This record gives sequence, structure tokens and C-alpha cells, in this order.
Amino acid sequence: MNPWHISELTSHLQSAFQAVSGERPEVQSIEDTPTDCAFRWRQPFSTIGGALWITAEEGSKLEILKDALTRMARALSGLLDREVRCEGGEERPALPPKLNWIRFDILIDSPVSFLIGAESDFMDAISQEPPQREGSKTFDLLLDVELPVSVSFGRAQVPLKDVLKLTTGSIVELNRTVGDPVEVIVNNCVIARGEVVTVEGNFGVRIHQVISRQERLRTLK
Repeated sequence: MNPWHISELTSHLQSAFQAVSGERPEVQSIEDTPTDCAFRWRQPFSTIGGALWITAEEGSKLEILKDALTRMARALSGLLDREVRCEGGEERPALPPKLNWIRFDILIDSPVSFLIGAESDFMDAISQEPPQREGSKTFDLLLDVELPVSVSFGRAQVPLKDVLKLTTGSIVELNRTVGDPVEVIVNNCVIARGEVVTVEGNFGVRIHQVISRQERLRTLK
């Protein structure tokens, strides 16, 4: 795996464990190879050949790891400019040869260690460079133009009679669940989706997916 893949996996593992524990753990990564592992999971992805493998002493953290891989799929969607989703994975009795392995150590109250390995077909698919925009003097003139950027946590349609009843402490239910990504809106158009993070005490958004041009047209407000 290249540094980008390791950095992305580290970040998504931190977010997945933080969603459960409430605290963002430190994650250390190092090249390693599995020895004696009782749990072996193969996770394929849509529109990408090959798969990722997870090995551990036991599979009790599988749901958290699957959450991290789902977040990774969103990041790959933005990198490859097409939708990438986790498909049905399964536990396997044995590991294939010649995988690229990285061990991740999650430093929490009860430290957790596991390895993630990538099949060569998977690495070849995600190593493709994203398409680059050709230079344009006309476009360059617009690069310093400031645009309004906002983040949408969700929306709701509420009857006027209920709006008039709103008071301090009222709760308006939005059309998103806690784990759903937020939308980044530029000039009234949704251009990306991501997760909320904190940066030195301020809120920010880590981009997981830059949506296609066709979908942007559908989201115009």
C-alpha cells in the first residue's frame, strides 16, 4: 500500500472507533505479515477488482472494521470519480499468498491489533491516477473568485402549524442518520460528501466523495 492508502485507512479507523467510544484513538501502522490468526475476512468492493483482507485473533471488532472500510470506499469514490461500495464480504478458512500487509495497532483502553492485506488486482485498480484537468487561461481567471461554502447535516419538511409551535429545546428530525455523510454545498450545488471532524477546536469536514457532474446537476438548489 502506498502512503495515501495507509493514511486514509488510519483516518477512517480512527473515525470508526471514535463513533463507538467517543474518543479518537491513536493508530500506529507498520508493515507486517500474519502468523497465527483465527479470523480471516475478505472484503470486495463494487467497480474495483480484487479485495482487501482482514486478519485478527478474533472477529469481535468486525462491525467497526466494516464501518472503516465503508468510509474508505467513499474516499475511493472521490479518487476514482465513480461510486465505490463495500460488497458482501465473507470469512475465509485460509489466506491467499502474496498479499501486501499492513498491521494497525489501535491504542485504546484494551489495545486492538489486526492486519489488512490487499490483493494485487485491488492495488492495481486503486493505483490509477485520477483524471487531470487541462490548463485553461480563461478558467484560471476564475480561480480567485470566492464562493459561499456551507455544510448540510440534513433537511426536513415541517407543516407551518408545527413551525409555529417550535420553542427553545424543540427537536426537528432530519432526513439523515448519525452515520450518514454530510453534504458540502458550494453556490447552492452539492459538490461533495464527507464526515464532520474537529480541527483545533473548530468544526471541519473531511471529504470522502466528490460527486459526479451529472449528480451535481440533480442537486442544484
